[in-house]
Amino acid sequence: MEGYRQEKMIKTEFGIIEDIEETREYFYDSKKYQCVCIDDDYIDDWWNKLVLLKTYFHSLDCPEFGLARWGITLIPPESLPGFQDIVLSDKQINEDVHLRELADKIRDAMNGNKFMIHFGV
Repeated sequence: MEGYRQEKMIKTEFGIIEDIEETREYFYDSKKYQCVCIDDDYIDDWWNKLVLLKTYFHSLDCPEFGLARWGITLIPPESLPGFQDIVLSDKQINEDVHLRELADKIRDAMNGNKFMIHFGV
């Protein structure tokens, strides 16, 4: 179609790790962790709050804060309430089904005392 340009949004993904392994390095596997996707622009908007959350980059041997933007982040159960607050306080939560799916995924992880995994762009 002339004059029609479809914008492709960059996505970032979040899932739940059922059984965390202390010595394992995690790799991309969206299906295994039943990931939900959100637009990566949200991460930009949330960045100042995300960097306060205790996380791990790629394995539990690498403690960090915030998200590995171009890598893999493990989000421990104790950081999930703060992460959920960030997502639920976003003004677009009522308009974006993907944000609601992420909020539900965080709630499920919290209820099961599970780690979440984040796959950056």
